[in-house]
Amino acid sequence: MTATTPTTRIDAVLVANRGEIARRVFRTCRNLGIRTIAVHSDADADAPFVHEADVAVRLPGTSSADTYLRADLVIAAARRSGAQAIHPGYGFLSENAAFAQAVIDAGLVWIGPPPSAIAAMGSKIEAKRLMRAHGVPVAPDNTVESLEEVGLPALVKAAFGGGGRGMRIVRTAEELAEAVASAEREALSAFGDGTVFVERYMDRARHVEVQVFGDTHGNVVALHERDCTLQRRHQKLVEEAPSPAVDTELRARMEAAAVAAAKAVGYVGAGTVEFMLAPDGTFSFLEMNTRLQVEHPVTEMVTGLDLVALQIDVAEGRPLPAALLQEGGAPMHGHAIELRLCAEDPYAGYLPSSGRFETVRFPEIDGVRIDSAVESGSTVPPHYDS
Repeated sequence: MTATTPTTRIDAVLVANRGEIARRVFRTCRNLGIRTIAVHSDADADAPFVHEADVAVRLPGTSSADTYLRADLVIAAARRSGAQAIHPGYGFLSENAAFAQAVIDAGLVWIGPPPSAIAAMGSKIEAKRLMRAHGVPVAPDNTVESLEEVGLPALVKAAFGGGGRGMRIVRTAEELAEAVASAEREALSAFGDGTVFVERYMDRARHVEVQVFGDTHGNVVALHERDCTLQRRHQKLVEEAPSPAVDTELRARMEAAAVAAAKAVGYVGAGTVEFMLAPDGTFSFLEMNTRLQVEHPVTEMVTGLDLVALQIDVAEGRPLPAALLQEGGAPMHGHAIELRLCAEDPYAGYLPSSGRFETVRFPEIDGVRIDSAVESGSTVPPHYDS
C-alpha cells in the first residue's frame, strides 16, 4: 500500500442533514462518483436536496426531535440504503460525540473528527481548561458566582451549544444575577443543559476563526482565517477571508495557536478554532467547532480547495496533500465574502419566516458562488431554524 492508497473506499455517503449543506455535500460526492443518500422528514419530502439524492429515506414526522435528531433512525437508514459512510453536515447531530461513536460502532465510516475530540470540545468550560494547559491564549473566565477574575464588561455564556443562545452581556455587577438566570433558562431550553459560565467581554473585538484540518497520520494544518465579526444577536451574517484585520505576522501566530488547539485533542478532519481578536492585536480562544462550518465556502474560494473532498479523503485514510504540509501551506488568492440569506420577517424583529418561494433566481456572475437550499416552488417549513 502506498502513502496515498486509501484504507477504506467510500462508494455511498448518507448525509445526516437537510437543505443547503446536504446539497453541498452531494455536489462533491457526485464529482467523486460516490452514490448519495438523503434522509428527510415529512416536511422536507419535496425539498431539492431530496430530489437530488440518488436514494432518499423517509424519517417519519416533522419535528427535529422526531427525525434529524434521531440517531437510531439515521443509522438504520444508512444500513437499509447501503451507505458506507455518514456525513453529519452542520447542526443537528454534527457535534454529538455519542452519535459519532454510534456510527462507528455500527461499522460505518464517520466523516468527522474522533468522538473523543468532539467530547473534549463539547463543554466550553472544559475546552478552555484544556487550551490553557496546551499554551493556547484564553481570556479570563470564572464560575457564575464571581466577577473578580473576569472584570467588566463580562459575558454570560452557555457551556454547551452555540448559535448565540444562552448569552448575555453584563456591564454592571448588579446585572449579573438576572443575566445568569436568563441565560440558564435559554440554555436549558435550547441545549438541554443550563450550565453557564462567565468570561471577559471584549468591546470592539473582532471574531476571527481559523480553519484547521487533520488526518489520521498525525498531520494538522491551518487553512487560514475567516473574519466573522458582522453578527446579529451573536449569529454570523457576513464572513470573509482573509480578515482585513490580520497581517502576515498575526496570521502566523493565530494559525500556530489553532494547530496547537487541534493537536491537543488529536483532531482529525475539518474543524474551526474561533478566537476573539482585541484592537491591540491580542487574541484569545473562544471555542472550537468540531465540524464543517456554514462559512467554509469563503475558505474554498481563496484556497481553491474542496473541503468536503478533503473530508472524504481523510475518512478513507489518505494523508493530507503534500502541498499543504510544505512550508507556506495552503495558497491564498484574492478575497471572498459570504452573505447569509435567511427567510425572516423584518416586520417582526427578523424572526424566522416560513412559506413558499414562488420564484427564486440567482444571477450568474463570474466569481459568485451560490449555495442554496431552495429553488422556485420550494417551501420553507416552520419546524427548523437556519
